[in-house]
Formats: sequence, C-alpha cells, structure tokens
Amino acid sequence: MNDIFEKFQWLFMIIVILFGLALGQITYAADLAALFIMPFIIIMLFGVFLQVPLKNLRKALLNKKVTALSLAINFFWTPLFAFGLSRLFFYDSPDVFIALIMDLVTPCTDWYLVFTGIAGGHLALSTALLPWNLPLQLTLLPLHLFLFAGTVVEIELLVFIRSFVSVLLVPFLAVVIARQIIIHSKGERWFTQKILNKLDPFQSIFLLLAIMAIFTSQGTILLENINLVLRLIIPVSLFFAVNFILGHVISRVARLSYQEWTSLIMTTLARNAPLALTIAVAVFPGRPFIPLVLAVESLIELPILFVLAQLLLLIYLNKWWPREGFRQS
Repeated sequence: MNDIFEKFQWLFMIIVILFGLALGQITYAADLAALFIMPFIIIMLFGVFLQVPLKNLRKALLNKKVTALSLAINFFWTPLFAFGLSRLFFYDSPDVFIALIMDLVTPCTDWYLVFTGIAGGHLALSTALLPWNLPLQLTLLPLHLFLFAGTVVEIELLVFIRSFVSVLLVPFLAVVIARQIIIHSKGERWFTQKILNKLDPFQSIFLLLAIMAIFTSQGTILLENINLVLRLIIPVSLFFAVNFILGHVISRVARLSYQEWTSLIMTTLARNAPLALTIAVAVFPGRPFIPLVLAVESLIELPILFVLAQLLLLIYLNKWWPREGFRQS
C-alpha cells in the first residue's frame, strides 16, 4: 500500500489541488487555509529530517566514483543549468523564475529511492547518498538564491537568514539530536521498526495537506495566471531530458554498472519539493505565487520520474546495459 501511494503521489496531488481550488471558493476558507500552510510543511519536514542517517556519510565514499559524479552534477552543473533555463524562459516573470531555480537546485531526499527501486537500481548506494544531499543543499541553497534569484528580486539578507535558521536549520539540528537520543536509549532496530518504517505515509500526507492549503489560499492567483504555469512544462521537461542524457553519457564514460547508473540518474533528476516549499513560504511571504508554481512543478516531475523509471527497467530487463559493470579493456 505504501509503495502504491508513493508511486502515484502525482495522482493524489492532482486530487488535492482540485479540492483545494474548489475549497478556496468558499468564503473565509482561503484565509483559514493560509494559517495551516507552514505548520503542515514543518511537520512534514520533521519526517524528512528523521530519515537522514548522517553516520552513513562514509558509506557513500565507498563508491567514490558515483558519489563524486552525483555531487558534481547536483551542486555544480545543475544550479548553473537551472539559472540558464530560468533566465531563458522566465526572466520577465520573477516569481516563476525564483520558483524554477528553487525547485531545480534542491536534490530529492526521499521519493528518489522509490523510483530507484522501481528501476532496479542500487538502493544501498542511493540511501548512502542521501545524507550528503540534504546538508549540502541546506548549506548551498542560500548561496544559490542570492546568486541567481537576487538577479530579479531584492532579497533582504536579515529576513532571509532569520527565516532559513528558524524553519530549516533549527528543526534539522533538533531532529538530528532527537534521532541520536532515541537510538541511544531504544536502539537502532527499535527506531527503524517503530518510527522510520511508519514515516513515509505520514510525510506524504502532510505534504499533500500543505499543497491543498496552498491552493485553497491562493488558487485564484493560479487561475488568473494559468498560461504562465503551463509554460513550465517546457523548461522542466528540458531539465529532465538534458540531465538524463548527461547522466547516460557520463555513466558510459565512467564505466558504471546498470545499478550505479540508475542510482546516479535518479539522485540527479528527482527534486526536493518539500524543502523548496518551506523556503518559499518562509522567505517570500509576499509572493504567494512562488509556492504555487513549486507545487505545479512537482506535479510535472512525478509522472516524468515514473516514466523514466519504467524506461530504465526496460533497459535492465532487455540487458541493454551491463548489470555488473563494464569489462576492462
């Protein structure tokens, strides 16, 4: 049931978006829904942070090749590519420009594992990459926003730092400490069975509730700018197409096995909508169109990831890629 829920999360997102738009037509519903956006997002983020095993940082380094390639693509190439796409397609629309950058520069920390599993990728390796992805994006996201989003809007440094620390850094550190205390007192097996194994639906439900609240409170803005939102399909699709091809070429040159290739593809394609939504709501409270666009971007992303996972699985079943790595010449 868990797997079905995660695989078709995009379908559930469509349902809650439509429900949120309808609910927003009720008097006072929009104002009331706005009060729940940040609480829902913060609760959901606790689930994300709890799943980050920082002690596994070393495990990813056992496969230095894939780890180095993943980090280089996610934190060097992708931010530059995201800025290029945003400037090319939305330089005249600051809110969409910012939303597109925020979405594309934040690598996923959860559902990319689902799609890696569907495609038959190296789950242990992908899981080991997770504790690198989250701390690095928490560290680099402020820099990316100032460098790129700062070219179209003015960002107040003090407000940004205060928002970032209060809604991301403090909760992250609190959850990391709480995780260590629970594991120390109850043991890792108890923590995994009683907490981690039950987090996925909990996390997904609160993400959907946050999205529903966003569309309830700001749905009219979306309907008034629907053409602008539809324009997102082209740059988001380009991002996935170019990075998929790039990952393919790099994996061939690096002589990766199929499992390593799939893990690299998924960790460099899937994006972290929850984190981007949190920053958008906290840092840009006067720009409600930004979180709306982020939710729409996720709606485009999830079915694309599902299709790519099926394509990778087809390659695997037909043995079109070496399963155990290339033979050395």
